[in-house]
Amino acid sequence: MLADKQGRLLTSYVSDYVVFDLETTGISCGTDDIVEISAISVKDSIPVDEFSTLVNPLRPIPYYASRVNGITDEMVADSPVFEDVLPKFLEFIKDSVLVGHNIHAFDLKFLYRYCKRFYGRTLGNDYIDTLILSRTYLPDIRHHSLTDIALHYDIDTYGAHRALNDCAMNQKIYEKLKLESKNTQGLSVSLKICPRCGNILKKRNGKFGAFLGCTSYPDCRYTENFFD
Repeated sequence: MLADKQGRLLTSYVSDYVVFDLETTGISCGTDDIVEISAISVKDSIPVDEFSTLVNPLRPIPYYASRVNGITDEMVADSPVFEDVLPKFLEFIKDSVLVGHNIHAFDLKFLYRYCKRFYGRTLGNDYIDTLILSRTYLPDIRHHSLTDIALHYDIDTYGAHRALNDCAMNQKIYEKLKLESKNTQGLSVSLKICPRCGNILKKRNGKFGAFLGCTSYPDCRYTENFFD
């Protein structure tokens, strides 16, 4: 839903939500564009409806992007532009909690940008990021990509990197992550998120004592003081 303020990052489990995913022309949230958007509506932990469409970005899709998601210029040539897709997507999600993988640092930034451009407002839906959950509940996994987590849970990864397939995969992952928590209320409210990259801050010990450091170190070197 459109709002004057962005939605909150949640760390609790919900049974009703919409899981969504984007495919884009690249990894820049500020300059790249969407070429596919998909979503699956979930009620009582069961998928009940889906939304999916290719999007014409009105620009050539770089080879490296097509190599990852398999979407080509020819495939999107007759597809709607995102200005026409966005109101339909907003109608589909309504005020649902959104679930996605790495949406805090990536996907949502695209949607915030487009909502601002077309409506002068932002997206107000609260959201849950399964990348953050997986790094919390599955600390022994070396990599936390969607396919790595799916393989950990023996979830089929066929068709990965197409938006609707990734939504279906992520919905199953989210339900699995629920079982990793100590109770259905989810994570502790004391969980702290890195303001720079969106990953979890973890207590570490250094030369000058304890501090909070980003779990994506060395890619992100954000730290802050730790107060017991």
